[in-house]
Amino acid sequence: MTSEILEKKDLIKADPVFGQLSFNDHEQVVFCQDKDTGLKAIIGIHNTVLGPALGGTRMWSYKSEWDALNDVLRLSRGMTYKAAITGLNLGGGKAVIIGDAKTEKTPELMKRFGEFVHTLGGEYYTAEDVGMDTADMDLVRTVTPYVTGISEEIGGAGNPSPITAYGVFMGLKAAAKYQFGTDDLKGKKVLVQGIGHVGETLVDYLTKEDANVVIADINEERLQAVSKQYNSTIYRGADIFDEEMDIYAPCALGATLNDESIAKLKARVIAGAANNQLADENRHGAMLKDKGIAYAPDFLINAGGIINVYTELEARDRDWITKTTENIYNTTLDIFKHAEQNGLTSHQSALSIAQQRINDRKKQNKN
Repeated sequence: MTSEILEKKDLIKADPVFGQLSFNDHEQVVFCQDKDTGLKAIIGIHNTVLGPALGGTRMWSYKSEWDALNDVLRLSRGMTYKAAITGLNLGGGKAVIIGDAKTEKTPELMKRFGEFVHTLGGEYYTAEDVGMDTADMDLVRTVTPYVTGISEEIGGAGNPSPITAYGVFMGLKAAAKYQFGTDDLKGKKVLVQGIGHVGETLVDYLTKEDANVVIADINEERLQAVSKQYNSTIYRGADIFDEEMDIYAPCALGATLNDESIAKLKARVIAGAANNQLADENRHGAMLKDKGIAYAPDFLINAGGIINVYTELEARDRDWITKTTENIYNTTLDIFKHAEQNGLTSHQSALSIAQQRINDRKKQNKN
């Protein structure tokens, strides 16, 4: 073995977490493994200054464990700022389970994962995310109280997807108001990429506003069903970023906004449910700003889900959930105004406001 190979191996061993580009002063990163159930999971707790960390669990067939680690680090950081910008007394956390949710998820695996969550003693509350549903959270609830998004029948807030979609819709309308001078979406061409639970509900809202809705998804069966129900157009082109559109709504996985896609993008507004839409938040946020595209920060407008499950930790009624989610409209407009006044991208503006709230609370805690 050459010295060069040894140095490369030593480097990999030396910096498994702290050397990751997505590591951002995270408080805890917990690796969970159980051979009997096949569980391989990572829990990331980014910040708990405002309260216990809350964030969903995503089950995905990652290409590598490094990809899974990068995802949980980015997602947990995003949850910190999502809670802060929304005014919730919560910190940011997230979990990923490595595997195919359709073929590898079992009740035993979910319960074992819940046991790992329980060992954190309430520092982290989990919830559903990609590859998960309310029934999975109900299973986790049998072994730990540190879970949200459980069924209404057992005292939970239920599926957060509808209220998440409502928040995205509010943010989208606010971005349209800022960019076009009106939030009337009639005739506006909106391309919704990803029509899972949240994406489909967003399609419903857009259709009721007489928008021209185009849908894209890797699942042909879902495309056909949603197209038929809402009379929306299925995108059949080779590259959605070459498509003429007014609004791009990414509602699948993140990082679709990168050097290549932004260079081609013809939309004037971006507002969607996907987390971490900017592949590089500084570089690509600046590129969008330079092109005059109004980008509604994802961690702000997709906060409806965390607003919904927050009611399981602090008693709030449906009216509070609706009003708090509707306020995403006003906050989005405030972000655009603040960005314009301070020469910032909309993403930087939202981050700075969220971080200021965390800093203020940190000072209060020290006094």
